[in-house]
Amino acid sequence: MIFVLELTHRGATFGKINDEAERSLRQVFDIPSNYKVLFLQGGGTGQFSAVPLNLCFSSDDVVDYIVTGTWSSKAAKEAEKYCKVNRVLPKTDVFTGIPPQSEWKLSKNAKYVYYCANETIHGVEFDFVPETNGVPLVCDMSSNVLTRPVDISKFGLIFAGAQKNAGIPGVTFIIVRDDLVGHALPICPTVFDYKINADNKSLYNTPPTFSIYVLGLVFKWILSKGGVAEMQSFSAEKSRLVYDVIDSSEGFYHSVIKKHSRSRMNIPFRIGGPSGNDELEKKFLEEAKAQGMINLKGHRSVGGIRISLFNAITLEETKALVELLKSFLQANKV
Repeated sequence: MIFVLELTHRGATFGKINDEAERSLRQVFDIPSNYKVLFLQGGGTGQFSAVPLNLCFSSDDVVDYIVTGTWSSKAAKEAEKYCKVNRVLPKTDVFTGIPPQSEWKLSKNAKYVYYCANETIHGVEFDFVPETNGVPLVCDMSSNVLTRPVDISKFGLIFAGAQKNAGIPGVTFIIVRDDLVGHALPICPTVFDYKINADNKSLYNTPPTFSIYVLGLVFKWILSKGGVAEMQSFSAEKSRLVYDVIDSSEGFYHSVIKKHSRSRMNIPFRIGGPSGNDELEKKFLEEAKAQGMINLKGHRSVGGIRISLFNAITLEETKALVELLKSFLQANKV
């Protein structure tokens, strides 16, 4: 590993690592040959800008954003700097699920339709691929990538920060259809230009070499475990165990997310009722920490508790957490 950190990205050795990472990702998702794979820096937040800068021809272009949580909201706000954003759903600060597609207000002339497959803060996840009637579909899969099979041909562009399910921070991978490459706005920074990066195999500037190395290892691990279909079964079982406790707690554990939109990756809830009980939630966090379970506090914008069940969390660890939830319920329910 130390050796990888010392490699020049211009050398043949790292070139092989870079190529193997791309080849493994193509195998994981059976990516068609008319799609480019890029490994870039800047995180998902960087792609909030890179997407409109690469897919729009002018500031007058219209784009559709399906805002279902914090991250798609931030993406829409960023895109407004470069083009005209149509929010497909009514603007709100309360996110509890995904309205039926019959209620969506899609544009007739959108350059692309954008959505976030899993909202980590609010715990909202799409269990379907939106229908866009031929308009390129763009998806932020940063927090649920590699957890289920994906038909890449349904998308114009997919991006995912590595740090949730695919590796360590520092690299974002992009899967983009050929016809969407090469039309970047003049103001697009070179570091975010998809064509320049594709022509240079993501090596135009110094890439996050170690992060790409780890990314490649994770792709190979996924393949060795039976691929994303096996990961889907794995994540479904883990989340089912947790939701079963919440649903059977008679309101002691309270989730506001509609069942059809519940995330398998991130499960936010309150303890002691809809508004939560600060004393009980603090007590739960202390007991969890005593058992080696950390980072269970909910995001500051929503509070409460948040359980994250990314691929690195084992079934055994999930079962241990479920036992804590059960024992805490029995000891504290009034």
